[in-house]
Amino acid sequence: QLQASGGGSVQAGGSLRLSCAASGRTFSSYAMGWFRQAPGKKREFVAAINWSDGSTYYASSVKGRFTFSRDSAKNTVHLQMNSLKPEDTAVYYCAANRRPSLYSDPVYYDYWGQGTLVTVSS
Repeated sequence: QLQASGGGSVQAGGSLRLSCAASGRTFSSYAMGWFRQAPGKKREFVAAINWSDGSTYYASSVKGRFTFSRDSAKNTVHLQMNSLKPEDTAVYYCAANRRPSLYSDPVYYDYWGQGTLVTVSS
């Protein structure tokens, strides 16, 4: 089970930190991902992390602004979002992939958390 939290409303240029707590199984051999979906748009990839070695992969639209990290002791991953833009406004979803590969296609993810809304105003 995945529980996402940390969404909210900020002004452009601000920061938010999303968290995704994993429970019910061991995710240490998984890859984790964040996706987002804006109203009227398709769900899009944001970032992925290999839980085992911490390697990451980012969408070009967020690279350099977002940082994906994991806290193995707490079975939680975090997405630090800086320099937020209005176009970052979306519902953000965390997901887990049983294969430790950093996929950007949501079809490869096996478990999904509920979304958390991020709103960035100009």
